[in-house]
Amino acid sequence: MRHSFCLLLFASLFLSLTVTAEQLPAKKDVLTTMVKANDYFMAKYADYTAPSFVGRSRPSNIWTRGVYYEGLMALHQISPNERYYDYALGWAEFHNWGFRDGNRTRNADNYCAAQTYIDLYNLCPEPYKLKNTRINMQMLINTPQNGDWTWIDAIQMGMPVLVKMGVLENDSRYFEKAWQMYAHSRNVQGGNGLWNPVDGLWWRDADFCPPYKEPNGEDCYWSRGNGWVYATYVRILDLLPAKEAHRKAYIKDFKAMSAALKKVQREDGFWNVSLHDPNHFGGKETTGTALFVYGMAWGVRHGLLPEKEYLPVITKAWNAMATQAVHDNGFLGFVQGTGKEPKDGQPVTYDSMPDFEDYGLGCFLLAGTEVYKLDATK
Repeated sequence: MRHSFCLLLFASLFLSLTVTAEQLPAKKDVLTTMVKANDYFMAKYADYTAPSFVGRSRPSNIWTRGVYYEGLMALHQISPNERYYDYALGWAEFHNWGFRDGNRTRNADNYCAAQTYIDLYNLCPEPYKLKNTRINMQMLINTPQNGDWTWIDAIQMGMPVLVKMGVLENDSRYFEKAWQMYAHSRNVQGGNGLWNPVDGLWWRDADFCPPYKEPNGEDCYWSRGNGWVYATYVRILDLLPAKEAHRKAYIKDFKAMSAALKKVQREDGFWNVSLHDPNHFGGKETTGTALFVYGMAWGVRHGLLPEKEYLPVITKAWNAMATQAVHDNGFLGFVQGTGKEPKDGQPVTYDSMPDFEDYGLGCFLLAGTEVYKLDATK
């Protein structure tokens, strides 16, 4: 019995040492991985004007490409490269700095592109660049509807645009509208809101609110959907004034989500597509994982999350993506295709090709830039 106990103790100590020994790669290696993945994409999709053909033709300023450009602009921030800037600028110019379905749209997927338009404007301010964005955002803040974001993905697509414009215009009306729309999604949509304060996670839309259950009887919390909301906190808290009225409420939700996500990380570092049912289309998934890394790394950097608790989570997740998802040619594996729940875009494998490649890379680049900034000692 004593011999067995000693062996068990030794094994536990060995496992503990193995886990704590895992470290983030050097900054240059993080950047190299990001550049490899992005080079693959830019070479394959060199014509940024070309529409996508997934079932039907869609222009290249749809949300999937908008998310990619969010990531590209983040990469450009830590590694300025004229190719990146030209690739983004040419795309914006081709679309006349406007939106799919017109410049008076309430669909957040359509105006997601404005996140990059504003970033490009800030690098070289010229009024014409934001004419359409101003028109659209002015329409939002001057109309009473707050229930446009009926699905939680929309929070990331649309909310940062309002906050960015509020900062740019020094106009708190944008911040207040962002809160009103967020609060409607959180507390009203679907009956009692899409946020579950008990679990610290979000139902994707009203279709998944109770009594809907996963096969194991748990609530359905879709990984990437929760990732979209989690990324939103980074993108707005980075900009909101310190004394903005709702900042503390956002931070409270961010911390609650962080704790909930930390609990359900897979042993291999990834997260499952179904956060509370690992057997419902279980397996590695890159987009949700990347968005969680993005948020946690930012939270640690800004002192909102304890480094001792979250750095091992971040490290395990980033290393898993960098070594197990990124192919030698830069292709990104384990990316779930578009959809709204675990069954969509399956199977998700190392070699599977998602219906759209762009948004997965955008998520990965966002994660990488925050890991790069976090790794300040190397």
